[in-house]
Amino acid sequence: MTASPTPAAGRPLLDVADLHVEFDTHGGVVKAVRGVSFSVQAGRTLAIVGESGCGKSVSVLSVMGLVPTPPGRITRGAARLGDVDILRRKIVDGHDVRGSRIAMIFQDPMSALNPTMRVGDQIAETLQVHRGLSRADAFRRAVEVLAQTHIPDAEARAKQYPFTFSGGMLQRAMIAMAIACEPEVLIADEPTTALDVTIQAQILDLLQELQRRTGMAIVLITHDLGVVARMADDVSVMYAGEIVESGSADDVFYRSAHPYTLGLRAAMPSQATTKAAGLQPIEGTPPDLFDPPPGCAYVARCPHAMHLCRPHRPEPFQVDPAHHARCWLHHPGAPAGRDGVYRGARA
Repeated sequence: MTASPTPAAGRPLLDVADLHVEFDTHGGVVKAVRGVSFSVQAGRTLAIVGESGCGKSVSVLSVMGLVPTPPGRITRGAARLGDVDILRRKIVDGHDVRGSRIAMIFQDPMSALNPTMRVGDQIAETLQVHRGLSRADAFRRAVEVLAQTHIPDAEARAKQYPFTFSGGMLQRAMIAMAIACEPEVLIADEPTTALDVTIQAQILDLLQELQRRTGMAIVLITHDLGVVARMADDVSVMYAGEIVESGSADDVFYRSAHPYTLGLRAAMPSQATTKAAGLQPIEGTPPDLFDPPPGCAYVARCPHAMHLCRPHRPEPFQVDPAHHARCWLHHPGAPAGRDGVYRGARA
């Protein structure tokens, strides 16, 4: 197989900048993604985390060119895979970069797999299209990839149909299809949804094992902070179509700088959570993305909101060299200053 070009050291494999995505609906235009930027380097895992409806999946589906147009449309932004802006150019040297250089694991493998085709044939089809293998060679390679995902008796399983697979095995088959062409970047959209805890752990271990073996970058979409803590090197927290905090996993978990991130952490059960104390929910609801607020999207739910938060949209302020938060409390002139409420809360 021909190796994909490797970016220079220190350069991200995937770099998304100022992505805006809108949807036309009967009720108006939904501004689903509003200026999202993130990047991921070889061998690292970026987790994009946030509650349902914040724009996580739409962001990565847009990068993959899988948002239906209409009603969706990308109004601004760039997504560079190496030297190629894949929002505008998906065919490079006669080959589609999707499936070969960048691949995706979808949320629901049962609906993503074709029920009328054998599992091995579906994986082999990817290799025939992107690598030009013969049908026989592609099927042999499909069996090898299924075996890499620890599916027992992979040769026999490759000849079976999706309905004969359990949920965990279907997820492994989806992973096998995604990694068959040895992509540089793997996007995993809620890869452990609807799986029991034991199978979740096995799937996450498998992704880490494949990453160590191939050096691929992983973009992990999830709302599960436990999965983030287990997998991520870097974290971007999304709220109402925006990245509100980004940094290393240690920064975001142990030195949280945005009120929303602190709220997510407080709402997460832990060994210290008692029945009497219970969980601490984030009161209120996200803003209406038909008409997003002009200032901070979190202002209506934020316990530390100030007068300027409602009319003025904050920029991502630098908290530490590689840690940023879209919050006015980190402006040098804010009442609490850089070492105020959050520095105390995070200590």
